[in-house]
Amino acid sequence: MERRLAAILAADVVGYSRLMELDEAGTLDALTSRRRNILTPLLAGHHGRIVKLMGDGVLVEFASAVNAVNCAVDLQKRMDEANAGLAEDRRILLRIGINIGDVMVEGGDLYGEGVNIAARLEATASPGGIWLSETVVNHVRNKSALQFEDLGVQSVKNIAQPVRIYRVAGIGVRDGAAPGPAAGSGETQSRSSIAVLPFVNLGDEADQRYFSDGMTVDIVAGLSRFRQLLVIAHNSSFQFRNKNVDVRQVARELGVRFVVEGSVRKAGTRLRIGVQLIEAATGNHVWAERFDRELEDVFAVQDEITETIVASIAGRIEESDRRRALRKSIGNLTAYDLVLRGKDRLEHGAREDVIEARALFQRSRELEPDYAEAYICLGETYFYEAISSWTADSAAAAAQVFEMGQAAARLDVQDSRIHLCLAWAQWWINGNYEMAEAQIDEAIALNPNALDNYCFKGWLSTCAGKFEQGIWCASQAIRRAPNLPEHCLTTQVIAEYLLGRFEQAIATFGRMLHPPAPMYAWIAACYANLDRPAEARAALAEFRARLQAEQAGPPLDDVEGWRLYWSKRFPAKEPESMERLFAGLRKAGLPV
Repeated sequence: MERRLAAILAADVVGYSRLMELDEAGTLDALTSRRRNILTPLLAGHHGRIVKLMGDGVLVEFASAVNAVNCAVDLQKRMDEANAGLAEDRRILLRIGINIGDVMVEGGDLYGEGVNIAARLEATASPGGIWLSETVVNHVRNKSALQFEDLGVQSVKNIAQPVRIYRVAGIGVRDGAAPGPAAGSGETQSRSSIAVLPFVNLGDEADQRYFSDGMTVDIVAGLSRFRQLLVIAHNSSFQFRNKNVDVRQVARELGVRFVVEGSVRKAGTRLRIGVQLIEAATGNHVWAERFDRELEDVFAVQDEITETIVASIAGRIEESDRRRALRKSIGNLTAYDLVLRGKDRLEHGAREDVIEARALFQRSRELEPDYAEAYICLGETYFYEAISSWTADSAAAAAQVFEMGQAAARLDVQDSRIHLCLAWAQWWINGNYEMAEAQIDEAIALNPNALDNYCFKGWLSTCAGKFEQGIWCASQAIRRAPNLPEHCLTTQVIAEYLLGRFEQAIATFGRMLHPPAPMYAWIAACYANLDRPAEARAALAEFRARLQAEQAGPPLDDVEGWRLYWSKRFPAKEPESMERLFAGLRKAGLPV
């Protein structure tokens, strides 16, 4: 039997069964036309040979890897042009896999692992995309202007050794996002895609399906408010109702990277909801949770659980994306990956981390000038600088926050994070509480499930002397994401202290895993007001020690220095709020 080295291209139609069900005759006519007018001329031009046609698929042999990849790129572009003007559910999208390997020749057919790997790459490729083995990339990297995104080493069905997989950047839908925007646009480069399957009603009451359906629809609507996510409409995912489905197959048909599954069991006055977030390519469970509630107010319970699920899923998807971005080589980073890497650095908060994150966000902006997220994140780096102890010019940094927020607003005024950015800038730069509150209220209206919006409104309210509102906003953030950033708990501690609820403030402080240094001073003041001097002294000693370790404290016995320190960390609108803090600190033994 003859053997030879060949580049193998495998392609098939995404959602072929669905297309045939919609319009069998029309789908067959369209496929025939595209094979005749697009595929055949391209293969002739790139010296490819059709090995076999398989209904909606095709296997092609090339003597050159460069020819195979160039042909695939041209094919996807021509298919995209042919889809222009068609309704989304009528578009014919191909997924393509290419591999180089040793093949066995029998008649006109090819066999062997070289063919099998190409077929496996095609089966897992994103709609409109081109997935390549590492061997192919090594052959074409220095012979092509194309960019390749490293998707990591993955196990491939029926192949003994894992395969490192790449995709052609800018072609097709990133990470399996849903069909729609033009290939390579900022839309597809900056979103992860997700579908929410209909929640299964496990209860005995058949007429309670409205509840599980309502839960599903609300989750879809809530996720759609996160501009970084591309969410499949519920009428598309509802086609899988009451079907025993393979999550990976669902993801391929809908063109998504993540799938949400859930179940609802109602029994008497009890409700149990289970939900899980699955990464389709691997089948890994990214997040899972179970909720048990009493049904005193069924719709209030539904709202509460929906909000928690939505906020948790959005955070887990970004966390998963961030891990993937950190595994990629520098040469394969997209604008979205650069933003994720920058966010990872920014979380550390030190000067060098902020500067490195800023450079990553600037590179993202250069790669995609219309990517609003990059401007928002750039603004966040200046926010970190403005409130830091190391800034050379806090006012100039704050001005940059405002400028980046305005630049982002020109690109996407519907993104709630832009209004959050502008709210902070209005407050910090101008001390304009009214304008800041208007912006943060707009942010909440655009995305009522984003905890950062509630966190800042809580802080703004507390600084303005609206302590009950500050506590309420912090509780709303906690309800949406129990493992939230601790600045929300900081707001709650301060508001409770200023309301004279010293024991509650101490209990809230106890929930913090990594309290910032100033919180120990607030807790010292709480203990002092409760006439517990030993605990007050211990908290104050911890506060002093942390300041010295951070090298962030003013002279420890300088009254003016302390007052300047606190004016930056709690810029209260009303002098009475600061005086309440100073009174407690004096009782604890701090000279203010």
